[in-house]
Amino acid sequence: MTRIAVAGALGRMGTTIGRIVNEAPDLELVGGVDLAEGTLFGEEVVPAARIDAFLKEKRPDILIDFTVAAAAVENIKAAAGNNVALVVGTTGFSPEQREVIRGAVEGNVPAVISSNFSVGVNIFWKLVREAARQLGDYDIEVTEAHHRYKKDAPSGTAKTILEILDQELGNREKVYGRVGLAERKEGEIGVHAIRGGDIVGDHSVLFAGNFECIEISHRAYDRAVFAQGAVRAARWVVGKEPRIYSMQEVLGL
Repeated sequence: MTRIAVAGALGRMGTTIGRIVNEAPDLELVGGVDLAEGTLFGEEVVPAARIDAFLKEKRPDILIDFTVAAAAVENIKAAAGNNVALVVGTTGFSPEQREVIRGAVEGNVPAVISSNFSVGVNIFWKLVREAARQLGDYDIEVTEAHHRYKKDAPSGTAKTILEILDQELGNREKVYGRVGLAERKEGEIGVHAIRGGDIVGDHSVLFAGNFECIEISHRAYDRAVFAQGAVRAARWVVGKEPRIYSMQEVLGL
């Protein structure tokens, strides 16, 4: 039985993950951490400041983290220090925070870290990569849409799209929205973020050439797709060598 704790346990993603873990016959939910104390399907949720004591007491095999960047860095350090494997879906890390995470994880615990745990999005990224290889001379526009409460923009998934495009096409100028006189420059990539309502997550990449356009898109209708992917990664990461893994590796892509 794999023991799982959840960071951000009382949030929308944390609650969804908790439900999936609680219903799984091969997993055991041992509680979690959040800004305040509470319960998650009958298990204790403690304030994040007490995470080290919580991990020592509950001894989970895996901590699944969907919080915010600053909190996630501290959670990752605590988990690595207590030999707890990680699944991290938090986004918005700075380059400096990524280095801190790498230093905490590498050689200590296995961790799956991804900006998106949806199986469909990981296939979407693969398709974007192939399209970029073939359509590098087309104009490219990236658009993402999320609910009104999302804190970072562009989304982590959109940033991964841009990383893929840079890997295939070289570092191109990014234009974040357009206003006024905004004639397209050769080779630039337009990036657009939409925030409103309860949109779970929409992403699209437009490759526009003369006389034709190709658009690759993914739309999530329920955040359960991200939670299910995170739980899939949690099952996979048990017993792996201590380093950072991607969701692409989990899926064998």
